[in-house]
Amino acid sequence: MPRGLVVALEDLPVTTLDCSIRHDGNKHTTIFIQDECLKHRFIRSRDTSGIVERPERLRAVKVGLAAAISRIEEADDTRKPRAQSRVGASGVSADSVENELAAALERMDLAPASSQLRTSSVSTRRACTTIELLKNSAVKYVHGDIDGNVYLQNLISWARDSRENIMKKGSEIPEGIPPLDLYLCPSSIDAIQGAIGAVQEAVDAVISSTRQFSSIKPNEACERAFVAIRPPGHHCGEDTPSGFCFVNNIAIGAAHAHLNHGIQRIVILDIDLHHGNGTQSIAWQINEETYRQTLESEVSPGDVPPTKPGPRIYYGSLHDVLSFPCEDGKVEMVQAASTSIHGPHGQYIENIHLQSYNSDAHFWGVLYPQYYLSLLHRAREFLDKTGGPGDDVMIFISCGFDACEHEYPSMSRHNRKVPVSFFHRFTRETCVLADTYAGGRVVSVLEGGYSDRALTSGAMAHLCGLADIPGRDVVLDDWVNEDWWNMDNLVQLEKSTKPRKASSRHSLTTNSEAWLSRTVELLPVLDVDPKAPLSSTRGIGVPPTSRKLRERTKPSSSTNNSRTGTPDPVSTMHKSGSGGIKPSVKNTSSPSPSITDINTTLVFDYMNRESSQPAPEEGDPSTSNGTGKKLPRVILHVRPPPDTAG
Repeated sequence: MPRGLVVALEDLPVTTLDCSIRHDGNKHTTIFIQDECLKHRFIRSRDTSGIVERPERLRAVKVGLAAAISRIEEADDTRKPRAQSRVGASGVSADSVENELAAALERMDLAPASSQLRTSSVSTRRACTTIELLKNSAVKYVHGDIDGNVYLQNLISWARDSRENIMKKGSEIPEGIPPLDLYLCPSSIDAIQGAIGAVQEAVDAVISSTRQFSSIKPNEACERAFVAIRPPGHHCGEDTPSGFCFVNNIAIGAAHAHLNHGIQRIVILDIDLHHGNGTQSIAWQINEETYRQTLESEVSPGDVPPTKPGPRIYYGSLHDVLSFPCEDGKVEMVQAASTSIHGPHGQYIENIHLQSYNSDAHFWGVLYPQYYLSLLHRAREFLDKTGGPGDDVMIFISCGFDACEHEYPSMSRHNRKVPVSFFHRFTRETCVLADTYAGGRVVSVLEGGYSDRALTSGAMAHLCGLADIPGRDVVLDDWVNEDWWNMDNLVQLEKSTKPRKASSRHSLTTNSEAWLSRTVELLPVLDVDPKAPLSSTRGIGVPPTSRKLRERTKPSSSTNNSRTGTPDPVSTMHKSGSGGIKPSVKNTSSPSPSITDINTTLVFDYMNRESSQPAPEEGDPSTSNGTGKKLPRVILHVRPPPDTAG
């Protein structure tokens, strides 16, 4: 976010709402779904076996969310006190009249009963907000630059011309940008804009729900939100796409909260396996500008009204410093991923490195309380230093599940992991922080996580951490049983929800547990909207090529050299090994595609096809469940794989 743009945006009207927080006990959680995110697909080659950031990730997340809802419904039902009958003067039970009326209204609902959530704690919403990259003020606040919207315009053109560039050059990603961890297709912009719209819609709903005298309808209120979107965002800087990320979703959400709702203090907690170098860079720039504005306002003449400073951001990250973007040991990346600064120069940054653990007792008795919770302790210090609890505070979670114990070994190769229950307990601790300082406001946005089992188990535990059961102690949270996501239950869940052909149905045995049956019922509620079928995509049989890093320079007339700012080295994420993407090698299993082959449409049947990346069985990390198919090995090096060198 360049200084020139900030000055221009200072004149924008900031929406003023009632600035008193509403406190009313248990908090409601809404899951935001965006089907447009399925349109971002890899088309550089017809072989997608090495692509880990894939549309099917969202289905794995939804399986976990459906399982969590089924468990929440069970807990909610068992905790509801039996209502006392109220008998009126006529001797007719008032409750019986209310029940009859409720039953009549339920019969009028055209939706199937199985699709109705049986809990007041959680709801689902298909995001309907649409944005345009070049017209959205929050997007330009984060990704605009001094000379205009150069990066955003380039991004749109890269996607629009992706097929043509693949045919001509072998890659849709321009020179100077690592091509092996990034891809685009013509409909990628729809997915990116849809993802941003979903985040902004969640921010609007959460803030409106926590404001006194809000006009939001009670059945639409939510103090907490989980936004299931892709592609992820936390590696993307102001104009540097990287690590599957093209725009920074969480930073744009924070900017939207500031520009449209007057949020001045923002906490971003990043729990992805990889350091969110893009988010930290953006937060640093915003804090730097706010600090400058604050100093200038303190020395401004008495007759000149001080400029209202911008937002202040605390960014805290828990990550593996041995993994991308630090795996090559580049000094700039490692230093950034190890920064800890709290106050000087207006900066509030905390980075904590994941460590290996040898037992649950070691993790929960040593690592979690003594090291990892420091992320939240520093957030409290930031909020206390800057004014304490207030209506100008908002909490965001950059929620990646790739640190999960069930992530692919090829993605998490340094044994820096967390147990599934981390995503429940850390989320619950974050909600307590939000209840204390921010009126309960929490917006969690999906980042990484690539194996189905990591995504499913992590999403399940995370939603259980966000949800409140009416009448239960928020802090004790004693309604959650962490055995819900043990290995036996996860295997049962995977078998019950495995995608099948359209002609077949999910077959659950008569003695299947109720939560599994209910999960299968709920999954269509969360999965692809049948009214919005996926568009077809073409796979073009042109292998990617290796690219060199380019320095960021002043924009010129050339599209490929139109980026600005301080040099920000970006490592390349190579996907190689069995089934992976390799630079320019001949396909020995089939002949090169003809023009007819290239023009053939590849239809990805998201609803019915088997997941291309099934989770490995326990104890067999190198193969998929029962198929013998090798998992992709993800190599994060700027040099090409050995078999292509020379």
